Amino acid sequence: MNLSNRSILFKLAGLFISVRGYNILIIILAQYLASIFILSPDYLSLRDVVFDLNLFIIVLSSAFIIASGYIINSFYDSEKDLINKPLKTYLDNKVSQHTKLSVYFILNFLSVILASYVSFRAVVFFSAYIFAIWLYSHRLKKVTFLGNVFASLLAITPFFAVFVYFRNFEEVIFFHAVFLFLLILIREIIKDLENLKGDFAQNYNTLPVKYGEKITKTVLSILIFSALVTNILLIQNFDLGYMDYYFYVSLIGFVIFFFLIWKSKQKIQFSLIHNLLKLIIVLGVFSILLIDVDMVLKKIINF
Repeated sequence: MNLSNRSILFKLAGLFISVRGYNILIIILAQYLASIFILSPDYLSLRDVVFDLNLFIIVLSSAFIIASGYIINSFYDSEKDLINKPLKTYLDNKVSQHTKLSVYFILNFLSVILASYVSFRAVVFFSAYIFAIWLYSHRLKKVTFLGNVFASLLAITPFFAVFVYFRNFEEVIFFHAVFLFLLILIREIIKDLENLKGDFAQNYNTLPVKYGEKITKTVLSILIFSALVTNILLIQNFDLGYMDYYFYVSLIGFVIFFFLIWKSKQKIQFSLIHNLLKLIIVLGVFSILLIDVDMVLKKIINF
């Protein structure tokens, strides 16, 4: 491989890492699985949902905005990431700031143009989403705890877009959303413990920086307890089919997380908890298929 090709490869890798392509693929998959097996009316076939052009545009617009959000977030966090994530920063720097900002504006512009095909309300929704991500990256990220809450709300917004599209406001959807929100919020605060060194150096008023590890771990314990309660309510009050097993595993996971959090003191230990939480979230995406196995098989057969 010559130097020119190697440079292009590094730039593509840098751009892929900047937009967190792997996260976006999981979010797209989650949106479609939720749409097919939870949110869409029973009379719609798998083909109807998969080839729904409006749904495709909503998912694609969400993906573009999320990618642009990662770009603007890394733009504002570049100095902090140099301390916390040197390898990621090395690859990021293979793409110029000018190129990244150009991609940022192009992605946002395309998302709004695409949304205009669906409806004016979709344009307003995605425009507000773009502004909210910028506001978080520019201002709210450094605000103690509020930054974590806002980041978690932004993370579940793409799912909100999908269930508004299908007008499915059942109680079970609300509990799923609360459970996912708590999972992401716990993960966000774990990331603050993991990135304490860089946050402290760049004056980010995160919970660990402002109040110390002990209070941060106490807040995490309260959130874990809240997630446990939500988990139990989901199991007891709703027919989730074989997805119950996912929530039973999650119950055990939360107990383990509780003890791991209080025993952890080093960055590598918090990184482990962070990655385990990501695994729980990804498993949750695929466990959607377990809610009604017969329906899943029927939809696949009748595709």
